Amino acid sequence: MVPQHVAMIMDGNGRWAKKRYLPRVAGHARGVKRVRDIVEFCIARDIPYLTLFAFSTENWKRPVDEVNHLMGLFVSALEGEVSKLHKNGIRLRVIGDLQPFTPRLQALIASAEARTAGNDRLTLTIAANYGGQWDIQQAFGGWLKARHAAGRSTAEPVSPKDIDLEPYLAMAYAPNPDLLIRTGGEQRTSNFLLWQSAYAELYFTDTLWPAFDAAQMEQALAWYAQRERRFGQTSQQVLSVAR
Repeated sequence: MVPQHVAMIMDGNGRWAKKRYLPRVAGHARGVKRVRDIVEFCIARDIPYLTLFAFSTENWKRPVDEVNHLMGLFVSALEGEVSKLHKNGIRLRVIGDLQPFTPRLQALIASAEARTAGNDRLTLTIAANYGGQWDIQQAFGGWLKARHAAGRSTAEPVSPKDIDLEPYLAMAYAPNPDLLIRTGGEQRTSNFLLWQSAYAELYFTDTLWPAFDAAQMEQALAWYAQRERRFGQTSQQVLSVAR
């Protein structure tokens, strides 16, 4: 059983660097290389969707120099990697609130998404200035806007079953994650894909992101393959459907 959508929280860049008496930014630079390796792994294993949590809405609280370096890495990656992504049939999507980014970075994102839009070998999504709570809030805003456009009154009573946020979520173009991996030893989802990961299998590893290689990914997939995905059903019901 291979997941169709793997989501990853790439944690531990700073600690990886600290253990080696390097500046934190060196860990982030090494982390970019690891992204390339995991993308290649997903292509080799025919995993069609990979989503990476690169920068959260809370990460702006980090030291200014570190934030600036992360933004610089993002620009460098877009300038240097998009041609390779396109050549390998990879579609790039970026989700999150992009307004706080510089005009240059926003333009690079738009250009990369447009250039790779027709590719279907792998959809690589980068969550940048993203938060699950933000995602749900903006989806609800989209639902309200559509409701208003349809002539529905805001005073009209609404029950939870009437509210369909799925089409307005940032990742409406992708299936929900089957497997969510977090590196670095922490065991929380940190406001990442809160809605979409409701039934994802959660895999936590102590391995720091810059050290998370293909062998580590194989271990995560082996663990996932042993999971019984019931989605509210009993084991007996799942087995009967499988037959």
